Amino acid sequence: MTTFDLVVIGSGPAGQRAAVQAAKLGKRVAMIERRQDVGGVCINTGTIPSKTLREAVLDLSGLRQRALYGEEFRPVQVSVEALLRRTDIVMRREREVVRAQLGRNGVELLDGDGFLEGPTRVRVTGTEGTRVLEARFIAIAVGTIPGIPPGIQVDHEGVLTSDDILSLRQLPRTLAVVGAGVIGLEYATIFAALGIQVTLLDMRETLLEMVDREIVEALTNQARDLGVTLRLGEMVAGIERSGDQQIVALKSGKRFASQMVMVSAGRLGATDELGLKHAGLAADARGRLAVNQNYQTTVPNIYAIGDVIGFPALASTSMEQGRMAACHMFGVPTHSVPELFPYGIYAIPEVAWVGASEHELTRQSVPYETGVARYKEIARGQILGDDHGMLKLIVHLQTRRILGVWCLGTQATELVHIGQAVMALGGTLEYFIDSVFNYPTLAECYKVAALDGYNKLRILGPSPAGASATPGT
Repeated sequence: MTTFDLVVIGSGPAGQRAAVQAAKLGKRVAMIERRQDVGGVCINTGTIPSKTLREAVLDLSGLRQRALYGEEFRPVQVSVEALLRRTDIVMRREREVVRAQLGRNGVELLDGDGFLEGPTRVRVTGTEGTRVLEARFIAIAVGTIPGIPPGIQVDHEGVLTSDDILSLRQLPRTLAVVGAGVIGLEYATIFAALGIQVTLLDMRETLLEMVDREIVEALTNQARDLGVTLRLGEMVAGIERSGDQQIVALKSGKRFASQMVMVSAGRLGATDELGLKHAGLAADARGRLAVNQNYQTTVPNIYAIGDVIGFPALASTSMEQGRMAACHMFGVPTHSVPELFPYGIYAIPEVAWVGASEHELTRQSVPYETGVARYKEIARGQILGDDHGMLKLIVHLQTRRILGVWCLGTQATELVHIGQAVMALGGTLEYFIDSVFNYPTLAECYKVAALDGYNKLRILGPSPAGASATPGT
């Protein structure tokens, strides 16, 4: 039996960051990974391949150029091989980066299945046999697997999950996407950009309930322009194969045919085969583990991080959770600001935000005003051929503090970080008004949006004397 200060189960973003952080504190660390390749869902089937595929689609489909040069700027055909070539290159390089980082920091990487035999003991079963590890601390970072709704059978060919995208042999002519969450919406717009007829279904009446309504409306319009048909408020009763078509039956009685169906109905924590009960743990109905603010489970020396604990289930936030958990294990003070975590949706177009939405602030009775800049008014937007993008600032009516930043369009997931930094430093609308941004850049949107908001506020008169500097008071 080998003793470690920390044993990490899973090599995704959360596990990587926890392992490296602990190693940098001088601790002996082991990482267990059941896949042949490191990186977890993030590198192998999720974030990295899907975002790389999106870039390949934008380039090979000519979508970026069509806005400037018209519909004639459209390649005759885009093959699966051409699309996946880029993802293969990026995934391979990212795995090499992760392996090099783990090796450089002295993390012992073990190939095999991790199984909890107790609160401090982990059994590793791999191709080289079985090994038992004794651990002062354990970090569960096993990630998730696709959730499959009742009544749907996945054959990984005609009916598949998002994890099967990289195994496509050919592009379908028509595609039905079941589930209009973040993953479903991203893939729906990516495939629609290739000219594939996409039908997006969801049992909910509205898209992306956590996103600002104005942004959702704009995103919905652009998705429809790409050719996405939305069927909201619909539940799938069953899917049957008929020749080379999948017949989708809805509980409302409607039926339609699609050559391929992708099921994107949420994800489940990959905890079923982890032996949780032997360590005194239990997952919820979706395989997720509950944790406290320090990412400790109900067993204090066992932490859970990343997608296995649920929302927000982003690679970026998972990395932060791994860092925070490792620091807490070994008594290192640290600080984070979850309320200022940025969020991004890599649909076509991109959506990104930080802070509150209009409907959240309205529900909380927080007085605010907005300032909006549209890409069509920005020289850089014209250069890029993006006439539909926008950036919105939400400003406290009295203190002028920035309460939220919402972006839609090209480079939205990059652009949002400027607003994040200003909010973290307690900046007000005046910061953007007084600052000069390079021209032509999309960052100029901040100044235009700030001036738009300022002009609205100016009509209302000066901020009340002695107004609180704390938003919402």
